[in-house]
Amino acid sequence: MNLKSNILRIAIFATGLSGIVAEYILSTLATYFLGDSILQWTMIMSVMLFSMGVGSRISKSIQRNLLEKFILIEFLLSILVAYSSLAAYTISAWSVYTGVVIYGLSILIGLMIGMEIPLVVRLNQEFQDLRVNISSVLENDYYGSLAGGVFFAFVGLPYLGLTYTPIVLGFVNFVVAIGLILILWHRIKSKLKARIVFAGSVVLLVLVSGFIIAQPIIKFGEQKKYKDKVIYAEQSKYQKIVITQWKNDYWLFINGHQQLSTFDEEMYHEPLVHPVMSLTKTPQNILVLGGGDGCAAREILKYPMVQKITLVDLDPAMTNLGITHPILTEMNEGALSNSKVQVINTDGYVFMDETSEIFDVIIIDLPDPKTIELSRLYSYEFYRKCYKHLRKYGVIITQAGSPYFAFNAFQCINKTMAKAGFTTLPMHNQVLTLGEWGWVLGAKNIDSDNLKKELKSLDFENIETNWINNDAMQLVTSFGKDYFNKDSIEIEVNEIHNPVLYKYYLEGSWDLY
Repeated sequence: MNLKSNILRIAIFATGLSGIVAEYILSTLATYFLGDSILQWTMIMSVMLFSMGVGSRISKSIQRNLLEKFILIEFLLSILVAYSSLAAYTISAWSVYTGVVIYGLSILIGLMIGMEIPLVVRLNQEFQDLRVNISSVLENDYYGSLAGGVFFAFVGLPYLGLTYTPIVLGFVNFVVAIGLILILWHRIKSKLKARIVFAGSVVLLVLVSGFIIAQPIIKFGEQKKYKDKVIYAEQSKYQKIVITQWKNDYWLFINGHQQLSTFDEEMYHEPLVHPVMSLTKTPQNILVLGGGDGCAAREILKYPMVQKITLVDLDPAMTNLGITHPILTEMNEGALSNSKVQVINTDGYVFMDETSEIFDVIIIDLPDPKTIELSRLYSYEFYRKCYKHLRKYGVIITQAGSPYFAFNAFQCINKTMAKAGFTTLPMHNQVLTLGEWGWVLGAKNIDSDNLKKELKSLDFENIETNWINNDAMQLVTSFGKDYFNKDSIEIEVNEIHNPVLYKYYLEGSWDLY
């Protein structure tokens, strides 16, 4: 009797584990394919919990053959979970309705999970009284949820990725079903035994097939997302990194968004680095936040006065790529392996909180602020920390997206940095593969007129550059008549407790991009 009750508790523990990880997988897929992580995680979790409630309601109509139906639900759940990623990537290759598939799967998986818990309670009622039964079932479900969260965060996503984590979970449900069959075989009705064995055999074949076909399907789905040949793809703990090739040039993408191209990356990195480096009389201690590709560090190393570059990037997968991948090392000229460069893998906000160093220049080369998590690194509070860690005449610059495709987001960054105490100056350039792109430069103890005058006078004659010169500085610092006066008074400052920036970014005219 104890053995039978224990196997049921193990089953509900495994159900809690696979259920919570299924929610995380679908939320991650929704974020990857649909964007806006906060919205997608909130809605997927909410839809699944609602569906679990509906599943619990449906379960009360199941009156006979509870064990057999629980086993069949486990079989069905194992297939739905195992093929969730494959379904999303397959649909994305042929249709724009990937979101429908992801949310449809969240509903179906939620229904299955919601049906399981009441069935286990009813199956276990002959082994334990109601008080202990309800408590032990829910207890093991919650414990399983914790184990699932730990598994997804530290094993599943970083090591198995979205390719194999769902299939492993499918096997978890399958093994639970097989355990129930073996231990409670005598309780299964004779006329149903053959059907269950057949169903189990089919599910096993489908799951094993999943391991075989997963990688080709994921690669096919990834390739369909990009117009050029995918030559490298990695799902790290934090993001999806992809490199594509067209003829003799390469493109780097993070979560489907272009970061740079070897075709024209100088037109991005030179305006990012050289104006702030040349404004600073003693550019000795430089901080780069982001920039794991190593190109910003390459440009900084052109200044002999530089003694130390601290490069802080959250994702070790990205910096390792910048250190070891031949395409990136050729592009960045081995900058990240230079003895002057110290690479630190941590969150930029945490680093600014904990460091005691004072810098001459801070260069922020982070992805666009399209999520609340990223917009935190474009906030008033963050810029105040940067202000405190700059020398008296220190300079800061951040990439700020497009001043035309996302005007409100660009101006929000400008206003936020200005409120933090910097004299700011917006800059822009036509990067051929990115479109019109922009930066916001901030200076301590330089007034606005002198800042613009100094920038326009820079010529970089003593620095080896491929694009930027004095003529370029006239262009990148000019926007035309009253460009930033339009509607800017209504734009709010981005703050931790009022994260408006990511909304401005998502509301941009990206359909014109």
